[in-house]
Amino acid sequence: MENPNFLKQKYNLHNSEEVVAAALRTEQNTGEKVSQKPADRIQNYLDRLENIIHPPKLENHPDFDRRERNLNLLKNVLHEEFVIKLEEVPDGYFETQKRLAREQGHGNVEIFDEQKDQLAEILITDQKSSLDNWVDYLSSNDATYPDWLKYYAFRSILSLGEYDKETKQFTKRSKSTVKPFPDINREALAYVLDAIEKKYQPQTKEQKLLEEEKRDHTEADLTAEEKQERKADQEKFAKILQGENFAKLYAWAIDKVTPASKEKLANTEGKWIKYDRNSDHMPLVESLQGHGTGWCTAGESTAKTQLAGGDFYVYYSLDENGQAKIPRVAIRLSGNNIAEVRGVAQEQNLDPYISDVVKEKMKEFPDGAVYEKKAVGMKKLTEIDNKTKQQEPLTKDDLIFLYEINVSIEGFGFQRDPRIAEIIQTRNKKEDAPIALECQPNQIAYRQEDVNENTKAYIGPLFPGIFSKNLEHVYTSFPEGKIEQVKMTIGGKSKKDIIAESNYSEGKKIISPFAGGMLANPDFDVVKKPEKINLVRLKVEDLGFSSGATTKEIYEKVEELGLKLCPPEVGPQLRLNYEQIFQRQQPKGESLYVGMKRITDPNGDPSVFSVQRFNSDERWLYHHWAKPDYAWSAEREFVFRK
Repeated sequence: MENPNFLKQKYNLHNSEEVVAAALRTEQNTGEKVSQKPADRIQNYLDRLENIIHPPKLENHPDFDRRERNLNLLKNVLHEEFVIKLEEVPDGYFETQKRLAREQGHGNVEIFDEQKDQLAEILITDQKSSLDNWVDYLSSNDATYPDWLKYYAFRSILSLGEYDKETKQFTKRSKSTVKPFPDINREALAYVLDAIEKKYQPQTKEQKLLEEEKRDHTEADLTAEEKQERKADQEKFAKILQGENFAKLYAWAIDKVTPASKEKLANTEGKWIKYDRNSDHMPLVESLQGHGTGWCTAGESTAKTQLAGGDFYVYYSLDENGQAKIPRVAIRLSGNNIAEVRGVAQEQNLDPYISDVVKEKMKEFPDGAVYEKKAVGMKKLTEIDNKTKQQEPLTKDDLIFLYEINVSIEGFGFQRDPRIAEIIQTRNKKEDAPIALECQPNQIAYRQEDVNENTKAYIGPLFPGIFSKNLEHVYTSFPEGKIEQVKMTIGGKSKKDIIAESNYSEGKKIISPFAGGMLANPDFDVVKKPEKINLVRLKVEDLGFSSGATTKEIYEKVEELGLKLCPPEVGPQLRLNYEQIFQRQQPKGESLYVGMKRITDPNGDPSVFSVQRFNSDERWLYHHWAKPDYAWSAEREFVFRK
């Protein structure tokens, strides 16, 4: 249900510059006048935002590449408008850094201009990242809220500073605020937005009676004191709701969303409960609310949407009364396949105790093997975490796993498991490196001039000819700057066969129209005989471009290092065989670009292939502009031929 009148009354939005500009753009594109009615003009603006985030389909297939470009453009505009500038960082911030250094035992540290710039860049990057998290979430399929509620939430967080746990309030944001934007607590956000939506969605008499029945059922096992406390909370929230102040509502919800204690989490005895597809979503919602899972499924609209897509399983461990009521793990299906597995630890990873329960459950699903492997990895990480806390020594196998020498550590959360970085922070990486890399300290070189015939590993800036040294390991920094090198087979297939394979995999379309146009281009040639080639996977920053670089600069630097461009068929072969080549699933949201001779797309733009897995879980072969002066950000990843 859309409600543009809410935005009219709250922000006088219909008279804003952006709404007026959206009306003019619509009139230019369609030749039709946009109504002067405030609700119509606001709705036109919301529709334009939706078209930016989810561009219309082309040839019955989503044009995800346009979506990515649009989102990046939107983020850049938001960064320019709302992220602190270098010159706006207050002197007090650097004084705070000096005080912290002194408190940590570093003495009286002087911060010079160059260091100030570096510190400022770090906080600017943190602000950009925290703002991007909101853009990514609210534009994802997980955020099933109406557009007007998304606008309300996003506009509200732009004015919020940090959440103060003592006062249980958000500070106000100004141009000189150095803190990142607020974290996303999906459960608390769902609670707030559901309440706002209900306020503007009149209930029928039958719905009110049903609400009362559900409330009576929920409170049946509560003591008189608990009922009174619950009633007081509801009255307090209702009073805050009247003012529709997002900061107060969100702060209240965050405070009330209470995660289970470590003592409760240690007990994993419990049971799985299945919520059938298209069943009533309220039992699922009520079982989650107030437990601090962080799952957006605790919101009614999200739960309803997710149950429409497939069955939903939740594992509940026993509470103090011996009842299975503490949610620990959620498994959401899309059709018959696992769409996601979520835990209650930070960033929705599994908590340290529950891995065995999940591992056993995965055996019931056709695609459970992939998730079972993750559960095994999480159990291993928990063992290492416990050893670290108890100050026990880590074995060689522990270090090889922790530093991800052979395989990546894959968790269940939205982000990388934070325990990895936390544990590594406690380690002496220079002492660990020889053990993890299985070599002697003198077999690791940290400078170009120290590389010799006995060197097995190199850690430092890349230099010309490094990839001809046959080093077992190459890092720009250890362990986060690992340069991955893999083998793959190409050749021996006709162009016609490659095009046929690239269009569909397991009955699903996996190639965009523009990438298809590149395959059909005469410049797309194939290798006649099968051959094994070595690929090197690099980020733009690995090449020494910490602020990003143009296509021309990247290609010149790669040539200088002694690498070659990939044959164009590497693109479709990587799409079809990503898991076998890299020995892992492609992470959601990843775009891997093929460093290749550019081929013009159907619009005549020089482009390269992009191997992508989107947050919606779609895996596609896509294209990306690669004009010589096109600017790539520092974190973009390419593969080149060794």
